[in-house]
Amino acid sequence: TDLSVCLSGKRRIEPFLNRSEQEFVASRRNTVLQTLKKLKIQCSRKEVPNIALLGSGGGQRAMVGLLGSLVQLDKAGLLDCILYLSGVSGSTWCMASLYQEPDWSTKLETVKDRIIERIRGPGVSLTDAMAKLKKYYYGKDFFSLTDVWAVMVITSYVKEIDEHALTEQRNQHKKDPFPIYTVIDKQCKQSNEQNPWFEINPYEAGYSLTGAFVDTCDFGSQFHEGTKKKHQDEFDMLYLQALCGSTLADEVDIKKTMWQKIKPCPPDSDKRGFPSDDPIPPSLDECYRALMDVVDMNISALNGEDTSGFDKSIRTNLNDLSGGKSQLIDPMKTLETVDKRAEKRYIKRFTIDVCEDLSSRIKIWLIDAGISICKCMAQWIWGRKYNFLHNMTDEAVHSTILQSETRDYIDAGLLLNSPYFSVLREERDIDLIISLDFSDGDPFMVGLAIIHIEFFTNPSQDVQNFNFIATL
Repeated sequence: TDLSVCLSGKRRIEPFLNRSEQEFVASRRNTVLQTLKKLKIQCSRKEVPNIALLGSGGGQRAMVGLLGSLVQLDKAGLLDCILYLSGVSGSTWCMASLYQEPDWSTKLETVKDRIIERIRGPGVSLTDAMAKLKKYYYGKDFFSLTDVWAVMVITSYVKEIDEHALTEQRNQHKKDPFPIYTVIDKQCKQSNEQNPWFEINPYEAGYSLTGAFVDTCDFGSQFHEGTKKKHQDEFDMLYLQALCGSTLADEVDIKKTMWQKIKPCPPDSDKRGFPSDDPIPPSLDECYRALMDVVDMNISALNGEDTSGFDKSIRTNLNDLSGGKSQLIDPMKTLETVDKRAEKRYIKRFTIDVCEDLSSRIKIWLIDAGISICKCMAQWIWGRKYNFLHNMTDEAVHSTILQSETRDYIDAGLLLNSPYFSVLREERDIDLIISLDFSDGDPFMVGLAIIHIEFFTNPSQDVQNFNFIATL
């Protein structure tokens, strides 16, 4: 049963579809066959085409665009021809909203109206956002920028905190396309040695092209040599939307956005993270000022401004807190004598040093979370989770993946802005790919890129068997 799988920590390295997906596909193909007959398209059960619909990235434009496209497919009587619905980045926000409703495709007009009403309405309150951030902070072993992005950015687009789990959707969508959410493995992308394509569906999460998967409810739990050692609660749908949709076009822009978003509340605020009748530690003001200076120092560095004033202010505050015993790295030379790469390395190291110093002085959750966030910013940590393949032995998976205890997962749009690889798995046997592109680039360049990657990474691929891609 699904429950026993969750408790046992099932994972596999085998290039075939899991039983639940196979059963879904068999049932869905019957639906497709009946739909084709209604459209006066005659074919046998064996000839029923496997059709995949892809939604690209593109932020809120992709979210709304995919919703509108699905509505039009439904009006044309074509929606029930779709076997798989796979999304990347902003399109996954639409998918998450749709799949809240069991069998959404049977009442799409009503579901659409609810989604539009919600995203037109008021956003999530700061109180609710901070409460959710606190849950994330204390609820897992690895707190990262993805948690902050979920609370501070995703909620501003989707206007809700969806705490349902993806596995709750099992057996609720027998009349809908099979959903696939896609991300990439950051370390694989950086090394350029392994296939980074990673997919998450209600049953499994894993590497699309290597066939290494774990039950979705255990994605994030700690494994060693294939055995589950420590359980981590399953992520919720808000977090999944942040995991899939966590990129802006420019890294400098996203860093500026994040530094601005994480500025902590001042210590005299009602939202400071502890009851108003609690005594305020005497060192809180100094810690808060030092943390604010760290944030402003990083923003100034991104803007190409002089950061020496913040450097001095931080050192003065920490000296006062420690009675002159603070130990930080030596001050940086003047900007005129230091190249930009050296300055970047210094600010990263200095930020981490200051955070380590502050974390030993105060344990108020909001300030403590702010310190952790600053450390994540300095090290640029997104989507960190335990590696379910840790210390396993299998030739199908690159040794560098097997050796690492953790992996970081990020927005797939950073590499390819459409989730082709999730449906190019040979065992899914897709006959037609309909690619909906909502990005601001040339959609046909994405199609060319996927064909280039497919044939250069899989030289044995038979060109005659490469299925038609319709890019819309």
